[in-house]
Amino acid sequence: MEHLSRERLEARLGHIRDSPPDRGRLLLLVRRPAPGERDLPGEAVLDQAAGLVGDNWLARGNPNTPDGSANPQAQVTVMNARVAELVACGISRMPLAGDQLYVDLDLSMENLPAGSLLAVGQAVLQVSAKPHTGCAKFVERFGADAMRFVNSRAGRELRLRGMNTRVVVPGTVRLGDLAAKTPAW
Repeated sequence: MEHLSRERLEARLGHIRDSPPDRGRLLLLVRRPAPGERDLPGEAVLDQAAGLVGDNWLARGNPNTPDGSANPQAQVTVMNARVAELVACGISRMPLAGDQLYVDLDLSMENLPAGSLLAVGQAVLQVSAKPHTGCAKFVERFGADAMRFVNSRAGRELRLRGMNTRVVVPGTVRLGDLAAKTPAW
């Protein structure tokens, strides 16, 4: 698979910056039942304990927590669908990014600072301060230039790699559902 150069990625930055700031749509749902597996349901349940029901987030845990348990601040990852489609060179490879929700929405730190609420379908997520960065798998799947692009200073500010969230109101989410900034309670 050919990967895009950083120049070609940066040439599409304007399209990414044009993502809706307040109200977008859920364009892709990805459940990871086991390492390396992807399930693309039309709907899923977001739960306060399990995250995306049927995903392996809880069982997989996290080597960076003191006891190896799953990090509740990284329960559900959300990625801008425009970025995912760009680095994946099309929609068919987008699920390889490893995130669960792909939305057409501005996920930048300025637009959705840590603590912000994001309503998706019936559920509400709270944006975590924990940054979401690329890993070796991201480089393998999309190339080193894609990793440098999403982890650049501008990439981090725009959250091109996506953002970590936790479920604060459980509920069902469906493809095409509204994804909208929500006022604090």
